[in-house]
Amino acid sequence: MDAFTTGLLQRIRATESDLTRARETGDDFLAEVEQGELDDLRRLAAEHGVEVGALRA
Repeated sequence: MDAFTTGLLQRIRATESDLTRARETGDDFLAEVEQGELDDLRRLAAEHGVEVGALRA
């Protein structure tokens, strides 16, 4: 796995974790920000053929 893919997957994992934490603490604004970041990262992954489905398992 190249550095781009590794870094992207790490950012996705971290953002998913941050989103979960924001939702659990009831921080709606932060959850919205994190969801937007996650959407952007997933779009970037798709554009570069990086499979992220396994991360959600």
